[in-house]
Amino acid sequence: MGPQRPTVRGRVGVIPAVRPSGRHNRPVDRQEILDAIRQTATANGGKPLGMGRFFNATGIRPEDWEGRFWARWSDAVREAGFEPNTLQPAFDEGHVLDAYAVLIRKLGRLPTVNEVLLEKRSDPTLPSRTVLTRRFGLGTQTQVAAKVLEYCRRTPGYEDVAEICERRAAAEGDATSSRRPTKGTEADGFVYMLRSGRSYKIGRSNAFGRRERDLAIQLPNKPDTVHVIRTDDPPGIEAYWHERFKVKRRGGEWFELDAADVAAFRRRKFQ
Repeated sequence: MGPQRPTVRGRVGVIPAVRPSGRHNRPVDRQEILDAIRQTATANGGKPLGMGRFFNATGIRPEDWEGRFWARWSDAVREAGFEPNTLQPAFDEGHVLDAYAVLIRKLGRLPTVNEVLLEKRSDPTLPSRTVLTRRFGLGTQTQVAAKVLEYCRRTPGYEDVAEICERRAAAEGDATSSRRPTKGTEADGFVYMLRSGRSYKIGRSNAFGRRERDLAIQLPNKPDTVHVIRTDDPPGIEAYWHERFKVKRRGGEWFELDAADVAAFRRRKFQ
């Protein structure tokens, strides 16, 4: 009697593994994949598995067949003698949040983008970060933590995951508070607009009054202060306004602005 082929326990029961877990030393041929599709379909009550479940059950990866034998999984299923399953509906929010809650529990923290990619290599059914960003508008880790926390609070059995998300939210809140400037503190800087004749200067300073006096000495006519914006990021905010008015730049930090431009600048007290 020959050696027993290793087995993989999938969701459809115990079946022979075409590629034992952890072994990638030989390519799988077309006939082996077709046989595996038929075998797993039989174990699944005559219904072929979807691509993700097929991988979990057999160890055959999408890259083993995609672009080599078939362009689509449905083509492989048809060649094996089955009609492909109808398209699954798009992930609903509960499914996505549940999957991420399980991954957070596994890692003990919120996963990074790269950690999600790594996890998808072993579990292709895991929703990608694209699902979170495009379908649910969760673009940052803080937003993900808040949404998963909301889900875990209303779903029994996820108290540990809720605690992880709460710690993340608390840490983010502390960091935001430490970064938030206090108006009038010495750490603040300024982005200012001055007018001299028909031209406007947009510049920055950590001590606006001194800068205003310096400019009055340099220019033939004393410039008028139009408006000053207090900010914790003078270089960044100055660059923003320079970019916004770049088509009206005369040279250096001087611009020819109209009333609407000036009004837009004056609406900002703090930026």
